[in-house]
Amino acid sequence: MVDQPPDTALAISDVTGALGGRVARRLASAGQNARLIMLDAGRDADLPEMEVVEASYRDPASMRRALAGVHTFFMIPVHEAPDRVRQHVRAVDAAVEAGVKRIVYSSFVGAAPDATFTFARDHWYTEEYIRSTGLDFTFLRGNVYMDVIPWIVGDDGVIRGPAGDGRFAAVARDDVADAAVSVLLGEGHSGVTYDVSGPERLTLHRVAELFSRATGRDIAYHPETIEEAYEAHSRYGAPDWEVEGWVTSLAGVAGGEMDVVSGTVGELTGHPPMGLGEFLRRYPESYRHLVRT
Repeated sequence: MVDQPPDTALAISDVTGALGGRVARRLASAGQNARLIMLDAGRDADLPEMEVVEASYRDPASMRRALAGVHTFFMIPVHEAPDRVRQHVRAVDAAVEAGVKRIVYSSFVGAAPDATFTFARDHWYTEEYIRSTGLDFTFLRGNVYMDVIPWIVGDDGVIRGPAGDGRFAAVARDDVADAAVSVLLGEGHSGVTYDVSGPERLTLHRVAELFSRATGRDIAYHPETIEEAYEAHSRYGAPDWEVEGWVTSLAGVAGGEMDVVSGTVGELTGHPPMGLGEFLRRYPESYRHLVRT
């Protein structure tokens, strides 16, 4: 850990995570330097040859050291936790105290104080706190990640949840990373909130069809009621806030809160976003656990 890191234009948090690592590697490929902040030092990651520091959103002193001399902070939210907003507030305060001038925050589509999806509320409160500091900011509100969809399919080949016939515009992490790099390196994004989505509106019935085609199995979607969903997920022994987050994520889909298609990826990157079918063709390893041999 360095007490006084040298000046650098960019810092990226959670670089051992799926999004932060992608952004770091893209910056390196573009010949750009950045300070890489590891929030989970115990996790291995394939990181480029850049300055790496360890810090925690729960430890403001470590974040101040990590952000010293930084102009732009790409702030990736911590994993879901009951004190998530408090952690984010501490990280933002540390950025202000360290002299950061701009925060680019990875948020979530439909972020609002009354969002059905409880974690989307966390993102709204974080956005509002960043606004209150007077720092320059850009918010990237991503839709549901395509990369996590294979993990909602049960071992029996059934997707269960209270999403009804609601639609969402899933986006690949690769496309979010490309959009983030464009914002970090480009101009004209001050004070802008971008919805970042895939190209198509999906129902879970459609998701099941695409997974059936990709895996060669009969994948189906079984809509649950809210009560059935809470009962089913409470059996796993997860804390109440985590169960509520899972159930309300799909209830938010049912309510249309993620039915948002934008042209952001194309506008920022110059290439169209991947659809789910293309994603499954390009990344068969994402659903390998679903293929019966």
